[in-house]
Formats: sequence, C-alpha cells, structure tokens
Amino acid sequence: MDSALRLGLFYAAVFIGSGASAPYMPVWFRVHGLTGAEIGLLLSAPMLARAITGPALAVWADGFELRRSPLVVMLFVATLAYAAIAFLHGYLAWVACWFIATTLLSTVSPLTDVLALRRAAREQFNYGWPRGIGSAAYIVGNVGAGFLLARMGANVVLVWTVVAALLATGAAIFLVPSEPVHETGERTVGRERWRGLGGLLRDKEFMLAAFTVGAIQATHAFYYGFSALVWRKQGISEGMVGLLWGFGVAVEIGFLWFLEPWRRRIGPERLLLLGGLGAVVRWGAFAFSPPVWLLFPLQALHTLTFTATFLAGLQLIQRIAPPQSASAAQTVSSALSGGLLIGLATLASGALFDAVGAKGYLAMAALAAFGLIGAAHFARMNPPERSGVVNLE
Repeated sequence: MDSALRLGLFYAAVFIGSGASAPYMPVWFRVHGLTGAEIGLLLSAPMLARAITGPALAVWADGFELRRSPLVVMLFVATLAYAAIAFLHGYLAWVACWFIATTLLSTVSPLTDVLALRRAAREQFNYGWPRGIGSAAYIVGNVGAGFLLARMGANVVLVWTVVAALLATGAAIFLVPSEPVHETGERTVGRERWRGLGGLLRDKEFMLAAFTVGAIQATHAFYYGFSALVWRKQGISEGMVGLLWGFGVAVEIGFLWFLEPWRRRIGPERLLLLGGLGAVVRWGAFAFSPPVWLLFPLQALHTLTFTATFLAGLQLIQRIAPPQSASAAQTVSSALSGGLLIGLATLASGALFDAVGAKGYLAMAALAAFGLIGAAHFARMNPPERSGVVNLE
C-alpha cells in the first residue's frame, strides 16, 4: 500500500470522529442541561489553551525518532478522555475530559500534515488526495451521526466519538508510515527545539501569516458550535443538518482532488484573499436565517472559507519557516487558527447565541473583514519563495 493511500486512510480514521463530534457534541451537552454560554466556555477552553499546548506538544513530539509515535500516544489518551465523559458527571468534569481529548486530537492533524507534505514532495503525489479522503470520512461522520441522532438520541454521538478515536489509534499504529522526525534520524535536545520555536515567534512575517489565516478560520466558530442548534430552532431536522454539513465538506473534497492546477496557478496569497471574501459573504448571509434551498449554495462557500484558507496557510507557513522548524511552524499556525483565535470567537459565540440567535453570524462576518486586511497585504506583496518550500503537489 502506497503512502498516499495509507495516509488517506489514517486521515479518514481521525476525521470520521470529528465529523460527528464537531456539529453534534454541543447537542449532547445541551440535552444534558448545559446553556449556550456553558457550551461555549467548554468548547473554547482547549482552543484558547492551544496557544500554549499546541507548540508545547509539537516540541514534545519532535523528541521522538518517528513521527507516528506521538500520534499513537495522543490518540490513545484522547480515547480514554472521551470515554470518561460518559462515566463522569458535572460541568467541571466534562470540561476537563473535553479539554484533554480535544487538545490532543487537535494536535494530531498538523503533525500529520507535516508528515504528509514531506512524503508528497518526496514521492510526487498531490497532498490533497489523502487529505481529501479524510474529508470524505468527515462527511460520513456528519451524515451518519446525524441520521443516528435523529433516531437514537444524543448518546449515540458520544459512542461514535469514542469508537472513532479508538479506530484512529489503531490506524496510527498500522497505517502511518515510519517517517523519521528528522531526516538525519537523530533526536534533537529539548533546548534546540525550544530555540527554533522562539525564532518563529520573533519572525514578524510568520506571525502575520499565522494571524491572518487564524482570523479567517476563526470565523467558523459560531458555525461549528451552534449551527446545529440554530437550524433546529428553524425547524430543520437533524438529518438535514448532517446533509448540510456533509455538503460543505463535499465541495472541500472536490477542491482538494480536482482543482489543484487552478490552486497552483493563482498562488496562496490570492487563495487566502478569496477565503476571506468568501467568509464575509457566507456568514453575513447565514445571519438572516436563509431557507434550506439557499443554504446549500452558501455551504458551497466552505471550499473558500475553510479549504482555500487552509491550503493557502499551509504553503505560506512553509515558505516562511525553516525546514528544521516545520512541525513547530505548522502547529503554531494551527494553534492560532484552531486554537486561540477560534477559542475566543467560540467563547463569544455562546453568549451571542443566547442573546441574538442566528444574528451571531454577523460577528463572524466582521472578523472575516479583519482577516482580509492581512490577506490583502500578502496578495499585494506576492513574495518570492523563501528557503524551506515544500510544494503541496
């Protein structure tokens, strides 16, 4: 089995769980008595902490000989933490379990991206193919869990999430290639790894790119945390919610698999600009509770708001970061886009949902407008490639 397929199956094992937990675990918490503000705080806590936990876990992971070793450890512990939610009761216990599980699981993806990008460059395959397989599995999680939720109740979502995390642990053991952390095969001492992280944090261009990508990605906070609840208030069934989420990811897969030549032609700077523009339009329209028939074309903008922004961020970060800091660079960027910034936005989203319902999307549109400022800077600069470039194809 070639590396692209093995990595694709591993991405699938990871994303089939998050495809269920992202839209529907807020429903589980709501059914078990939490308010919107409490859910927002619970969801945002690990995101806010990722500014610290993400880079720290990346530095820790770079201390192993093989990249898959820390993936196995993190996924197994995440499985135990998700399972503990079913046996522990009370808000603080749930916050602690959710914090541990999602902190570890959120670090798996950027570390896998580093491995996949390196393999793609060496073996000449399109990074989008294995990542797209993972996105397809995300749809299975969206639709499958939504179907079961409507018929079996909220507890099925937690069961799905735990089983998927256990599946991902096995996939990390048996499917992830034996890629060394460092090309020389030697371990680096902790002091050297922390020094490389410090250099990244002092790089103004790197930090601007990371914050720009993070701001646009953070606009998904209200959608991730409360779209299912908003749509249920509109009378949209759980099954249709799953289809809407799945459709958004389906267009993402099409982008990853079939639009690679176009992506390469326009470049990451303009791709990032399109992602910001798409976010302003998408969230601005969602704020006015459009009918189901209009939700589908608006969901198609996910290919810009998430996928285009994600791919543009990967390539921009690679251009800026030196090769020896690849793991830390992608994890710091992920810690901002999927951590600190989206955590703050999620925290605000809980209160917004309680106060104004769907109109909370307007705050996401405003945040996207701020991200456009940084995107416009990179689109104007269109900087030449720096050392450490690894193409996505």
